[in-house]
Amino acid sequence: MCSSDDALQPEGTLTLQLPATSRDTNIFGDIYGGWLSTQMVLAAETRAAQIAKGRIATVSIGSIDFMSPVLVGTLLSFYTQIVETGTSSIRIKIDVWGRCPDGSASRKITETETVQVAIDPDGRIRSVPNS
Repeated sequence: MCSSDDALQPEGTLTLQLPATSRDTNIFGDIYGGWLSTQMVLAAETRAAQIAKGRIATVSIGSIDFMSPVLVGTLLSFYTQIVETGTSSIRIKIDVWGRCPDGSASRKITETETVQVAIDPDGRIRSVPNS
């Protein structure tokens, strides 16, 4: 299941890249959607922490529709785009792309949006610094 998606191209900043491994599979041998969702949030948190210049918390995650199964060995690339920055929150779009284990094709796997909120060391909401 490794066909190329030539019509689409990744958008945003490459924020996280890692291979899907056999320890991340479901009972059918495909990469478990929960593991992939976790990596998506990690990419969003990484980007938000850079913008917020400190600690953040995830407050919402949009729906995630998987376009195709992910095979073990697929190199996953997580691209993030800042959709909106509020006083204390950052809305981020995450696109996930996979390159087949043999390197032959790249395709979009899924996307979602998250909202991150800047918090202080005590866990209270704080303002996002101006860029």
